[in-house]
Amino acid sequence: MAAKKKTAKKSAKKSAKKSAKKSSARKAPKKAAKKSGKKRVPSAAFMRPVQPDTALSAVVGSSPIPRTELTKKLWQYIKRNGLQDSKNRRNINADDKLRPVFGGRSQVTMFDMTKLVNKHVS
Repeated sequence: MAAKKKTAKKSAKKSAKKSAKKSSARKAPKKAAKKSGKKRVPSAAFMRPVQPDTALSAVVGSSPIPRTELTKKLWQYIKRNGLQDSKNRRNINADDKLRPVFGGRSQVTMFDMTKLVNKHVS
């Protein structure tokens, strides 16, 4: 019976050590996740100017602009003209200028929109 008590105590100590290690391991990433206050620098690939084709230039302009600015201008156009679907906000309704960009479709999701817009830049 004494042997059972010793093994029970040893296993209790081992499990206490393991849980202490786990809890200390969990705390470390939280400390590392604090913001350092540095401003994030965008990737050079996003900042490289792209040239919109004729269909897309009717919406965002014909001058070469970075991809990030192209997306901003596209969303400004969508919001200014009220093209976001009122029931399902993920859908974008196409008007006469956006229909050629969307490949003739009258409605696309915002995720499909980025894929379709990429076909119209070089």
